[in-house]
Amino acid sequence: MNRYGTHGKREWRGATALLALTLAGGLLLTGCGGTDDASDGAKDTAADSRGGSGMPAPDRPRGEGEQRYDGGTSAPGSGEGEKNGDSREIAPDPDYLSTFALDVDTASYGYARRTLSEGRLPDPATVRPEEFVNSFRQDYERPDGDGFSVTVDGARTDDEDWSLVRVGLATRPAERQSERPPAALTFVIDISGSMGEPGRLDLAQEALGTMTDRLRDDDSVALVTFSDEAETVLPMTRLGDHRDRVHDAIDGLEPTDSTNLGAGMETGYETAVEGHREGVTNRVVLVSDALANTGDTDADTILERIATERREHGITLFGVGVGSDYGDALMERLADKGDGHTTYVSTGEDAREVFCEQLPSHIELTARDAKAQVAFDPETVAEFRLVGYDNRQVADEDFRDDRVDGGEVGPGHTVTALYAVRTRPGADGHLATATVRWLDPDSRTPHEESGDVESDALDDSVWESGRGLRVTATAAYFADALRSPGGDGGSLPGAPGLSELSERADGLADRTENADLRELAEAIEEANRLA
Repeated sequence: MNRYGTHGKREWRGATALLALTLAGGLLLTGCGGTDDASDGAKDTAADSRGGSGMPAPDRPRGEGEQRYDGGTSAPGSGEGEKNGDSREIAPDPDYLSTFALDVDTASYGYARRTLSEGRLPDPATVRPEEFVNSFRQDYERPDGDGFSVTVDGARTDDEDWSLVRVGLATRPAERQSERPPAALTFVIDISGSMGEPGRLDLAQEALGTMTDRLRDDDSVALVTFSDEAETVLPMTRLGDHRDRVHDAIDGLEPTDSTNLGAGMETGYETAVEGHREGVTNRVVLVSDALANTGDTDADTILERIATERREHGITLFGVGVGSDYGDALMERLADKGDGHTTYVSTGEDAREVFCEQLPSHIELTARDAKAQVAFDPETVAEFRLVGYDNRQVADEDFRDDRVDGGEVGPGHTVTALYAVRTRPGADGHLATATVRWLDPDSRTPHEESGDVESDALDDSVWESGRGLRVTATAAYFADALRSPGGDGGSLPGAPGLSELSERADGLADRTENADLRELAEAIEEANRLA
C-alpha cells in the first residue's frame, strides 16, 4: 500500500463542469489499511491542517468515443452487458473530477444486518454502499493534529483493466474521556406506540442509563420526548450530583400515541438552545424508528423549522435508528442535511457501544463541511465511477465554495471512498490525486490535504492485497449484491457471486478472529441463503 502526504500539490488547471456518474450498484464501507494488524476490520464508531490547492489530473484532449461502465459484470465494449439488459452509452466529453461531501453514517449496514437476521433481504433502496464500508475501522495513518491524513491505494479486479481504487481519510485519535471538552447533550426520544416493540424504547433506556453513569460530572443532559406532541421532560442538567434525576427521567419513559417527529425535533433544538453552553460540544441525539405519521413528516420541512438553531448555534445532530420497521429514508435525510450522522442499533450490545463508547468518545468535532475531490489522470485512466455516496454528490466547481454544505467529522473517524477505475492499456505513472477540504469547527478557517497514487499500486489482485483492502472489497461487493436483482451478480467489476463472497468473508473472519468480520461473514452467508 502506498501512503502519500501533501507533497506534489499544484494548482488546478482546466477543470470543466462535472459529469458525476453513479450506478445503482454499490458499495461501501471502508476496510482497514493493508497491514496484518489483528485489529483490522473492527467496527468504526464513526495530518496537520494546512492550506493550499489540490492537485488535479493534467490537461489533455479528451478521448472521443469514451465509454463509461454502466453496470453489469463485464467491461464496456465486451458485448456481454447488452444481454443483461444494461445500456451502453457514449459519455459526452466527460471530465476527470469527482467531488462529494464526506459521510460517516453506518445505519444502512446495521439495518441490513437486522433485516437479514429476521430472514428477509433488505430493500435495495435502503442499501448505501458507503455506509457498509464506513462501518469498519481502518488503520490509515493518523494526523498529528486536527484535520485529515490522506491515503490512496488500490488493486486489480478479475475484470480486465478494471481496478478498485480506495481513498482513505482519517482524523486524529479520539481524546480520552478525561481530556475531551465537556458536552451538552439533548436527547430527543421517540415514545410513540411503535416504540413499545421489544428492542426499541427498552433498549434505548437501558443504554442511556449506562451512559449516564459513564459521562463526566461536567457534562450536561436534557431529555425531550415526543409522540403526538413533544415535551421537555428534563431541562439541561449538569450531571454532577444530579445523576439520579436523569435516571428517574429515563426510567419513566413509556410508549404512547402516534409519531410527531417534527414536533420532537423542534422542541429538542429549542431545549438545546436554552441549555446552550459556551466552550462545550452541543449536540442533539435523536432516538427513533423514524416512522413519522403526525405533523410534519417531510425531512426538508422539519429541517427548515430548526434552521436558525442549527446555523447560529452550530448544534449538530446524531441520529440513532431502532426497530425492525424503520424509516431509513427520513432519518438519513435528516442527518445528511442536518449537519450530523446516523447509526442503527438492534441489540443491547449495539446500543451500549453507541451510547457508552462511541458517543462519549466522539462528541467533539474536528472538521465541518468537509468535502473530497478526486482528480483522475486522463493519461492513465479511461473511465471511473464513485461507489455509493449517491446523496452526497457535490458539483466540482463547489469544492472550494465553503457556503456549500459538506460533512461533519469528529476525532477517531475514518472515511473511505471506493472507485471502480478502468485504466488505459499499458498505463504507467500518475493515476489520481485526492484532496480533502474542511473548515475548522471554531474559526471556520479552510484547510486542505492531498495524497497521490501511481499506477503501480494496482499490481496486486484485490483478493491478494492487504487485509484492509480485502475487507473494503468484501463489504463493497456485499452491498453491491444486495442492491442487485435477486441479491447476486452485482454491477461492480469483478463482482463474485454471494456464494464465493461468503467463502472469502468466512476465511477473513477465521484468520483475524475479529467479531465484527464474523458478523459480516454471517450476514453474507444469510443473504446467500435467502437469495
